[in-house]
This record gives sequence, structure tokens and C-alpha cells, in this order.
Amino acid sequence: MLEGAFFENVMMHSETRPYPQFPQDTSGLVLGTDAIYRYGLRESTYPTLSIVDEITDGNGHYIEPGHYELALTDDKTYLILIQSKKAIAVIPVIRVEIDISKEEQVRDDKALKKQLKEQKEIEKTNKKREKTGLPPINNDKDIYQEASMEYVKDEKGGYYLIRYERADVKAWGAIKG
Repeated sequence: MLEGAFFENVMMHSETRPYPQFPQDTSGLVLGTDAIYRYGLRESTYPTLSIVDEITDGNGHYIEPGHYELALTDDKTYLILIQSKKAIAVIPVIRVEIDISKEEQVRDDKALKKQLKEQKEIEKTNKKREKTGLPPINNDKDIYQEASMEYVKDEKGGYYLIRYERADVKAWGAIKG
């Protein structure tokens, strides 16, 4: 009898519950309500390319090592190397591949119904997240994206081959090294 009464009295207080109703950090703020979460910049929708070594062109121009965003132009003729929202280099595209298998799914009625259902669920979740102060779910985060670079040695010296992949588009560009 004594143990049951003690247990009931302990669980009555919100600060002594084993798991709080809302997750909190060490300062006592509810997670997701900080200014860094509410007003922070959204993540980029471009893949990130990491360059380890300095790339020079022999004319005094160079690209420093670092992390860059890699964007493909709308006409798919150039890759743009971006750092801090500034274009650093424009790289000509030597090959482009577009996967058209997803276009066939768009014409399918079942796939369209499934997509509409998922969109409604995301909107419903975003309304709940807005009430708690969390940023909305962004569909662009689910898009597969990757960028990579490798050095290819040939009889004329060599070049850097840059591979860009985002959703159903793959592109390759080259920089003479």
C-alpha cells in the first residue's frame, strides 16, 4: 500500500516524469523552438563536391580546396561550381544522361493516386510541425543527389572528370589539369 501511494504521488509532477511530454535541451527550451531552427537558412538542393587539392589551369587561375555546390544549367551544357552563392567556375558538360523510366510512372493512374496521397500526408504533417514551431518538411531533401571528382591520366597529360547526379539527370564535365 505504501509503495503504490508513493508511485502515484511521484508521477503526478511533470518535472519528475521519466520522459518529458516535449523533448527539451539542457537549457529547458523545447527542441525546435530556438531561433537557429525557426529562422535558419534552408539546406541547398544542389549536391556538394569536395575538392581536396588545388586545381590550376596554367594561366594563374586556380580553384582552392574546399566544399562547393555543383549546379547544372537549364540547357544542360555547363556545370557551375558555387561557393557561398557565388559562381567560382563554369565547367563544360561532355555527356548527359536522363532516365525516362520515371516519366512512365507519372502516366500511371495508381502512381498518381499514391503521389497525391503522400502529398496530403506531408501537408497534414507540416501543419502539425508549424504548431510546434518546427520547420516544414521539404520534398527536395528526398531527391537523390551526388557529386564526385576524379583525376584521369591520359597521353595528353590528364584532366579532372566531374560527375553530377541529381534525381533522374546525370552529367559529366571535365577540367584540364
